[in-house]
Amino acid sequence: MKLTKLFNDFFDSEKAGGLILIAATILSLILANSSLQTNYAAFWHLEVGNYTIEHWINEGLMTIFFLLIGLELEREIYNGELSDIKKASLPIFGAIGGMIIPAGIYLFINLKTNYQAGAGIPMATDIAFAIGILSLLGNRVPISLKIFLTALAVMDDVGAIIVIATCYAGSIHLLSLLITLAVWIVLLILNRLKVHNLIPYLLGGVVMWYFMLQSGVHSTLTGVLLAFAIPFGNGDEKSPSYILQHFLHKPVAFFILPLFALANTCISIDDNFLDGLQQTYSLGILAGLIIGKPLGIWLFSFLGTKLGLCALPEDLNWKNILSVGFLGGIGFTMSIFITMLAFEDAGTINNSKMAILLGSLVAGSAGFFLLKLTLKTRTEK
Repeated sequence: MKLTKLFNDFFDSEKAGGLILIAATILSLILANSSLQTNYAAFWHLEVGNYTIEHWINEGLMTIFFLLIGLELEREIYNGELSDIKKASLPIFGAIGGMIIPAGIYLFINLKTNYQAGAGIPMATDIAFAIGILSLLGNRVPISLKIFLTALAVMDDVGAIIVIATCYAGSIHLLSLLITLAVWIVLLILNRLKVHNLIPYLLGGVVMWYFMLQSGVHSTLTGVLLAFAIPFGNGDEKSPSYILQHFLHKPVAFFILPLFALANTCISIDDNFLDGLQQTYSLGILAGLIIGKPLGIWLFSFLGTKLGLCALPEDLNWKNILSVGFLGGIGFTMSIFITMLAFEDAGTINNSKMAILLGSLVAGSAGFFLLKLTLKTRTEK
């Protein structure tokens, strides 16, 4: 099976980016619990314009991350694994199970409490972290497993985007939202007129972002809308979509996501942090990531094949799917992102971030060691 150059670029950038994310997270936790704690935390809350540095990162730079996700999704739909329904079905089923089961477990623990809004937290998979861990296994990883995990993570992000748009929107400012949609329609018309210069799309994207920020709908969704307005053409190297996606890989992997990690893992670990992990919302996050993710991914993938709606690649077995399902439990970026939309109390957010970090660590470690075992068994057959 031959991988496209753009997929290889994407996989390689996410692989290295995942390792840098790990380093940035560890560095942030060290600084947040050192003698520099006060100054480090204060830095992210410095105001630039009308917003803090943390806010600019989460509302501004993360829009570029969502733009890259949208471009990747567009490529997968038009010219990638999601363009063939038979190939796409397995990761789609896995992604659906990997969202429904974790959210269901969380709600089971937190239903009718003040924390049920956090059900979206354990639904997401962090592409960079998951692929970074998978890459540590080297060339023993079958191409079909790389594709399964990548497509699964992309579909997970789509689910997270839908959840953010429908469940975590604030009070809607209708005029601002209508202006955003009007600009988007203009960009779609330019697309249909075969205007391939990226400048009008990027300028339109900035205008969309500003009015989306005022609308009450999360501004990062601008990135996804913009991605589908940018011409894809036949997907070759001269395509505006290809050019922009290729350009964004490294800035997102090596600058934006590490910066997001630094700003959002400034977590002070005190003597009572174990009490925070015993809160129902923390338990829901932990159970959702560690148990719900692998169970949901494996179960729905298995049911899909039994119903004849999808097929397991010949070079994979169900142990491989369960093992990679644990990598799906690495929530991190999107989980932290949704946490800050779901909760307002600083203590709850802090405890939730700790649960996300711990849950992602346990799930990622389990996935790594299980894959090491199952892939070794597989190659020895």
